[in-house]
Amino acid sequence: MPQNTPKTGQIPYPPVSAQRPQPPTARREPTPGSWGELLSPDNLPAALILAGGVAMYAINVYVTAALLPSATAEIGGGQYYAWVATAFLTASVISSMLVNRALGRFGASRAYLLAFGLFTIGSIVNALAPVMELLLVGRAVQGFGGGLLAGLGYAVIRQALPDRLWTRAAGLISAMWGVGNMVGPTLGGLFAQFGAWRGAFWLLALIGVVLGALSVRALPGHTAAAEHLPRIPVPSLLVLTLAAAAFSVTAVLPGGLWTWVGLASAVLLLVLFVVVERRARSTVLPRFTYRSGNSLKWVYLTLGLLSAGAMAEAFVPLFGQELAGLAPLLAGFLGATLSVGWTASQLFSVNLESERSKRIVIVLGPALLAAGLFAYAALQVTEAGVGTVWAWAAVLFVGGAGIGIAFPHLSVAAMRSTADPADGAKAAAGVSTVQLISNAVSSAVVGVLVSAGGPAVLGSAQLMSAGIGTLALLGFGCAVAATRVPRRDRAA
Repeated sequence: MPQNTPKTGQIPYPPVSAQRPQPPTARREPTPGSWGELLSPDNLPAALILAGGVAMYAINVYVTAALLPSATAEIGGGQYYAWVATAFLTASVISSMLVNRALGRFGASRAYLLAFGLFTIGSIVNALAPVMELLLVGRAVQGFGGGLLAGLGYAVIRQALPDRLWTRAAGLISAMWGVGNMVGPTLGGLFAQFGAWRGAFWLLALIGVVLGALSVRALPGHTAAAEHLPRIPVPSLLVLTLAAAAFSVTAVLPGGLWTWVGLASAVLLLVLFVVVERRARSTVLPRFTYRSGNSLKWVYLTLGLLSAGAMAEAFVPLFGQELAGLAPLLAGFLGATLSVGWTASQLFSVNLESERSKRIVIVLGPALLAAGLFAYAALQVTEAGVGTVWAWAAVLFVGGAGIGIAFPHLSVAAMRSTADPADGAKAAAGVSTVQLISNAVSSAVVGVLVSAGGPAVLGSAQLMSAGIGTLALLGFGCAVAATRVPRRDRAA
């Protein structure tokens, strides 16, 4: 492999356009740094901002879900219950596609200040909302800020931290999704328990103010991505927004024919997005994503299908209560088991150094997720005993571990897919866009599977778990393609 002397902030290998296509995970990386270096005084403030922004997004999703029953009891608007999540998710997908534009226009520190500002304003609106309609407005504003925070977390790693720390930083950021899934329901439940649902939004607003102020000092004001102002990919953004909205709306449509019409329309819009991206001058994802022989598209697909697997845990507490008679608190802990596995496994995975080890865990991740979900489906019974509940927790932990061992290396593979700073920022921001789109898609699919498996809860649990497990199997195939080393490289 040719060795070029890299410029500051660049990766010591030629850009994709100047070399034969090969999987990003096969490229030589610098000697990895340690957790101690990442959490040192020099790097801790930046790491805190990157991880904290993603954590706020993830926690907010589950806090709000836990608070909604209390909120609707006070301000009414129960008919808009499902739209609270839809407004937030659709807005976050839109803003995640503008991350590269925000970096180009404002630089890292001011882009984060904008994101935390929007999130804080939305939280304050929610805390003050006298009616559900205003709460929906606040959720949309929160979503715009949250989508930026989720995307900036990956995109700014390249500028804020040395490349030897990218894998650990990506692991830390990825772990925040699992942490949010664990902390969010507990925090929301506590505020709801004491009849203080508005206080949860005030707390989020306060944290947003603190992190926003810290971002100004912790992050660079001028980044490589800010050297030019990228064009807004309006056609791609419009089609992908419609696709995300279609999936979100499908989750609240009446069952039967309308559900299938909604899913079919959303899938067609996703296909149209790819067609538009391939022909557009300005794109959401890096242009080389769509080139024949480039593995970045397989990296993104694997990330998306792993993210889809995590959405299965949304119904685990319900199944635990209905099939095993668990108390709500215990059912909540059972639902968090997948996230615990996700978070814990990354502590091991980010320490891997050899390229072969990284390729193995990328491929093993979707396989473990599929195995865990299929096992969970097979173990579903009515009137489940204590031993069965422990078995559920064990296989869900294994499934979550599959996400955790693969996710940070896939994220870094996207970041290392090019030496060009602007394209690199776009590729990194694409990780979040793919993840958020996957959440919209999989939440609709999970809802359809649960409905189709009814009316008995047992059938819903089995069909949902097996269906999402099948998606994880597709992720296994994508992971194999993402890590395939070209034959000429194997011969060398």
